[in-house]
Amino acid sequence: MGQSKLVELEVIELDGMTLDRYKIDSIVNRNASVSIPEENRIRVRASRQRIEKQINDGKVIYGVNTGFGKLSDIEIEKEDIAKLQLNLLRADAVGVGEPLPTSVVRAMMTLRANSLVKGFSGIREETLDLLVDMINAGVHPIVPCKGSVGASGDLAPLSHIAIVLIGEGKAEYKGELLPGAEALKRAGLTAVSLEAKEGLALINGTQAMTAVGTISLNEAERVGLAADMAACLTMEALRGIISAFERELLAVRPHPELELVAARMRKWLEGSKRITHQGEVRVQDAYSIRCIPQVHGASWQTIQYVEDRLKVEINSVTDNPIILESGEIISGGHFHGQPIALAMDFLKVASAEWANISERRIERLVNPQLSGLSPFLAVDPGLECGLMVAQYAAASLVSENKVLAHPASVDSIPTSANQEDHVSMGTIASRQAREIIHNSARVIAVEMICASQAIYLEGAERDLAPKTREYLEEIREICPPLESDRAISEQIEELAQFILRENILR
Repeated sequence: MGQSKLVELEVIELDGMTLDRYKIDSIVNRNASVSIPEENRIRVRASRQRIEKQINDGKVIYGVNTGFGKLSDIEIEKEDIAKLQLNLLRADAVGVGEPLPTSVVRAMMTLRANSLVKGFSGIREETLDLLVDMINAGVHPIVPCKGSVGASGDLAPLSHIAIVLIGEGKAEYKGELLPGAEALKRAGLTAVSLEAKEGLALINGTQAMTAVGTISLNEAERVGLAADMAACLTMEALRGIISAFERELLAVRPHPELELVAARMRKWLEGSKRITHQGEVRVQDAYSIRCIPQVHGASWQTIQYVEDRLKVEINSVTDNPIILESGEIISGGHFHGQPIALAMDFLKVASAEWANISERRIERLVNPQLSGLSPFLAVDPGLECGLMVAQYAAASLVSENKVLAHPASVDSIPTSANQEDHVSMGTIASRQAREIIHNSARVIAVEMICASQAIYLEGAERDLAPKTREYLEEIREICPPLESDRAISEQIEELAQFILRENILR
C-alpha cells in the first residue's frame, strides 16, 4: 500500500527533452503529476516576447495576423487577433465518434505541454500553466476519437482539449461529465482568454497520434512478452523441440531479436520435463513452433523501430509557424504526421503477426490429428465441444486484424482547398494499431487457455518449468481448466486485459 502512495506522489518534470513512454505510462496509469522546470519557463517567456515584438513591428505572421490554411493570404486586423484564436478552436472542434479513453487524453495533454515548454511556440506562461494544472487536477476534456487526417496537426482532437482551457467544450472531472467551465471551476481553476498565436500553439501538432501510439507501444510490448510465454506453454503442451532455439544455430543468422526471443524462451523453459530435443519424439516441429524466434523476433525488431521514432516525436516541436531563438518566425511542415503514421502502420503488421502465428498454434492444440490430444481438448468429446469454437474466435480476430493492418499512411486526401494537399492519416493508423494490439491480446489469451487445458488433460503440471508453471497459475486464477463445457467469453477478455496490463518481465 505504501508503494502505491509513493507512485501517486511522483512528479515528472516536463523539460521537452527527457519525456519517454515509461514516464507517460506513470502519468496516464498511475496519476503521476507533472511540473515545468524554471529554465523552461524562461524559454517560454522569451518565445512569447519574440512573437509580441514581431506583432508590434507590424510583421505579417501566418496564423497570428493571417487566416489559416487556404485563408493564409487574408490579413487580420490587430484588434481581431485574439478573436482569430478563439474562432480557430471553435471551428476546429469538430471531432466525431466515441470519446478517447482518459488515459489517451492525459497522454495528449502531457505531450502537448512537453512540446510547448521547449519555447518555440509563443504561448503565454499562464496558458501553459492551466494545461499543466488540468493534468494534475484530473480535468480531462472529452475528445472524440475521429476527425483528424494527421497533418496540419491533429487539429480536431487537440481543439477539443484546448477549448476547455477557454471554458467551453466538455470535460470529465472526478467521474462526472461537465461543461468545460464547470469542470474548471470545481477543480479550482480559471479559464484563460487566448491571445495571439495561442490557439494555434495549442492545436497544431501530432499529439493525438503520438499519445495513442505511445500507449499502444507499451501495450504491444506486454503482448509480445505474453506471446513468447504462450509459445512456451504450447511447446510444453505439445512436447516441442527446443533444439531449433539453440544459440549456436541462431548465430548463423545474427538478427539480435531472434536470439532475444530464443534466449527468453530457453530461460523460461529451463527445468521443463516436457520439452524435447531433435529426434526424441519427432525430427521437426511445424513452423508455428520451430520458427517462433524468427517470427516473434521480427515483430520485436519493429517494436525497437517504433520506439525510436516515438522517442524523437515525444520530445519534438510539431507546431507551425516555429519561433526560432534568433527571433525569425518560419512556416514549415513539422505538424505532418508521416514519421508516426509509417511507424504505426509497421506496428500494426508486427502486432498482427503475433496473433497470426498464435492462432496456428491454437489449431495445433485443438486439432487431434496434429496434437494427438483429445479432440478440441474436450474431456468428453462428442458430447462436449471443448475449445472448438474458441479457435473460431481466434480465427475471426486474426482475420479482422488483416483488414485493419492495411496501411493507413498510403492514403491521402486533400484538405483546405488543396493548400494541404498531402496528409498522413497517422491518427487513424495509431487507433488501428491499438485495436490490432487488443485483438492480438485476445488471440494469445485463447492460446494460453488452450495450452492450459492441454496440460490439464495430460496431467503434466508437475513436469513444467518453474517459470511457466508460475504463469500457468496466473492463467488458471482467471480461467480454470474445463472439466466440462462452459462459457469462457468473459474469461478470455479478462485474461486479455491482464496481458495488456501486466509486464511479464516486471
